Amino acid sequence: MHMVASPNRKMQRVLQISMVLTAAYVVATFYFGLRAHSLALISEAGHNVSDLLAILLSFAAVYFQTRPATDQKTFGYQRAGVLAAFVNALTLILLAAWIGLSAIHRLYAPVTVHPKMMMFVAAAGVLMNGAIAGLLWKFSGDINIRSVFLHMLGDTLSTAAVIVGGAGILASGAMWIDPILSLLIAGMIVWSSVTIVRETLNILLEGTPSAVELAHVRTAISTVPGVLDVHDLHVWSLGSASHALASHVTIPEMPLSECSSILDAINCALRDRFHITHTTIQFEIIG
Repeated sequence: MHMVASPNRKMQRVLQISMVLTAAYVVATFYFGLRAHSLALISEAGHNVSDLLAILLSFAAVYFQTRPATDQKTFGYQRAGVLAAFVNALTLILLAAWIGLSAIHRLYAPVTVHPKMMMFVAAAGVLMNGAIAGLLWKFSGDINIRSVFLHMLGDTLSTAAVIVGGAGILASGAMWIDPILSLLIAGMIVWSSVTIVRETLNILLEGTPSAVELAHVRTAISTVPGVLDVHDLHVWSLGSASHALASHVTIPEMPLSECSSILDAINCALRDRFHITHTTIQFEIIG
């Protein structure tokens, strides 16, 4: 009897294939970038490192989200991927700064590049990134996988730009095209990395999730029949797609069975409207 692989196992398999392909392309772009004296290709290797890190983090998230909580890790390991993303994003910003400074230096001291080799390696990258994006598309309903899919799709476009740059150098002999492309790629790395830093810092500092409006949450709880007041309301993220809530809710004095029905209604509203499933609600009774 054949066992049907779970969605998590299928996602892990696709991410493993993506990691192997991306790692091989990082090595290839760096090696041929040195051979071709192309800073754009070396920059593309750096950009693909960000792809590799994104896939690794996604893989870790899929793996860790299946691990149960323990007495020492009562929320499980959901923050591990967030912390890694924060550190990796800071590293990528430093990498982008090095690429940018190198590109500016090359504008003043041009280096002869080999455009045909640039175009050949970049064409391989377009095919590889496109193939990975196609594999990930099947699972793009998961927000974790969707972020990696969009990352790979954007990288496919930036790699295609290297082909255009190589063609421009081949046609005109203008070596300044290579460092200009490098600056554009460095800008893309900074833009995506700053976004990750902002999002992960918000999670690590237990800020309100960007997709959640606290006023709307308060209103949703307040409109449940029997609720008189909502205060000491806190919403924070356990991981990139898992949110928790704690609040004090004032209700009139009533039988315990009616209190339970109010709690059920609050949790249903939070789950259906905000995808918040981990809640701690403390009732305060007014006699």
